[in-house]
Order: sequence, then C-alpha cells, then structure tokens
Amino acid sequence: MTTTRTFKWGIIGPGKIAGKFATDLAMVPGAELYAVASRDIEKARAFSTEYHFKKSYGSYEELALDTEVDIIYIATPHVFHHEHTLLCLKNKKAVLCEKPFAINSRQVEEMIHAAEENKVFLMEAMWTYFLPHYQYLLDLVKSKKFGTIKILEADFGFAAPYLPEKRLYNKVLGGGSLLDIGIYPLFAALSLMGVPTTIKAQAKMSNTGVDESCDINLTYNNGAVAVLSSAINIKTPTIATIKFEHAIVTLQNRFHEPTSIIINSDGEQEEINFEVTSLGYNYEAIHVQQMLAEGRTESTIMTFQKSRELIALLDTVREKIGLIY
Repeated sequence: MTTTRTFKWGIIGPGKIAGKFATDLAMVPGAELYAVASRDIEKARAFSTEYHFKKSYGSYEELALDTEVDIIYIATPHVFHHEHTLLCLKNKKAVLCEKPFAINSRQVEEMIHAAEENKVFLMEAMWTYFLPHYQYLLDLVKSKKFGTIKILEADFGFAAPYLPEKRLYNKVLGGGSLLDIGIYPLFAALSLMGVPTTIKAQAKMSNTGVDESCDINLTYNNGAVAVLSSAINIKTPTIATIKFEHAIVTLQNRFHEPTSIIINSDGEQEEINFEVTSLGYNYEAIHVQQMLAEGRTESTIMTFQKSRELIALLDTVREKIGLIY
C-alpha cells in the first residue's frame, strides 16, 4: 500500500547502511529525502550530496529540532540507538531505528515508554520482515501447507578484518557477531517458530572481549529445534533451511536480503523468484509511511512485543556466552 501524503525523512548516522537505505528510499512514493545529521558536518554534506537530501546538520539535536521532519531513520552504532531514539521521540519525531533496537531489554522498554508517552511512532528496522520472500514464507507457515516446522537451520557469517578500533570488534561500540548479524537467525526462529522453551549458546570470544562466532540452539514445546550460528571471522553460506513435516524450504544465499526460495516436496523441486529490483529497504519504508498515514504509533507487523521478545532472546544468549557491554 502507498499513500498520497509526502513524508520528510531525516537520517542520523550517514554510514554504509544509511547509504543503502537512502538508495531505496529514493524510490518510495511519498518519501522526501529531506535532511541528514552527523557529528561531522562534512560527512553530512557529502552524504546529502551523494543521495540528494536537501539539508545537512552537524549535530543530531539540530535534526531532531527541525519542525519540517516527519520521521528519522537512526543508523548509528548499536550502543547509541537508545540515546538517539529518545532524543528524537522527545522532540515528537517518528523513529525507524536500525536493529538491534538497543543493547538490552531495559533500554528497549525505555524507548517504547517514550514513544507511548509522546504518542509518536517507533519501530525497529527489522527489514527482513517486510521482504516479499519472507512474507511468502510466513504465509506458508501460517497456512500449514507443508505441516509444522520440525527443524530450522540458519547461519550468517562473513570474514571481517581484525580491526580492534572499528565497530565490529570494538566492545565499546557494541561489537561482536551476535548483535550485528546473529540477530537475523534469531529473528528467523522467533518469527517462524515463536518463543523457545530452552536456549543454549556458546561463543568464541576475540581478544577485545566480543564474540567472533556464536552457536545457538533453541528448543520448543512441540519438539521442534532451531540450530543457529553467526560469525565475523569466517564466511558461511548464510542460508536458512526450514524442514517442515512434508517439505524442505530453503531461503537462498543471504536469506535476510531479497532472495529466492527453493521448495522440495514429494520428490519435486520448485524455485520461486520474487523479482525484487531494489536492495529491499524500500518495503519497510513503505510500511512506516502507511502506519503514519493511518495515524498509528506502533507497527502492525514489527510490533513492540516482537522487539521485546527479540531483545530478550539476545539478552539471554549474551548472558550464556558471557558477553557484557
């Protein structure tokens, strides 16, 4: 769905992810690329020029105070999501905040409370939820076309250079594989199978005290299991395989992005392509604008409860592997 209203978007944290988001935002009907804020005004200006935003700010406060802004996309490092979300919400700005929503459940609760108190829209940017192939998968699960899920296997790993001062290996910036990419396999398990009954996890820690790799096993009351992994020290297939009672469904390479689905059932194989021509961020942006057009302060898809459940899973895994920020 689209709306005829125009929404002026602001971005806090003009980095790599923000660039991808801005690329797709430009193709969203009713979206105006309005303003960018960075602590470095030159970075804000360079980003604004590259992605055709109208304004640049050298502080986040200036953007939050701009009365023209309708919604702000927050793409700063994980440890700043809480602070920057509260800044925007207190200034009555709707917020789409990158995942993970925050560092822990306490911060997430404070963010949700601020949104409710200020009557302003807030959503965690779990963009995979809105992609056509993932919506198709969710429909398969709901319809029970192939029965119930027995096993989910999902991984996400890439080989990042060991740079202790950079975000991925920097504990001060919320580094490690779990929060950065392990969140995707965990999200898959949560959205497809619900909240598990038991959680087991182990990790290989780096010299900087963050997890280089993390292995997670979830079990459910009905006997189903989820076998999940993440890594920033090795490249993995990054595939999600869902074993139903009567079929095996595979989300192809980089399952969290736009991809194809292969279904093996009754000795036959079918591949489904979804003809997505964007990077995929436009789908969540369209949803956010629809929510705002309807006057909602909470997503009907990526609800507050979903974010609560996701951060609770992350908290539990962090506790089990001894990762403390």
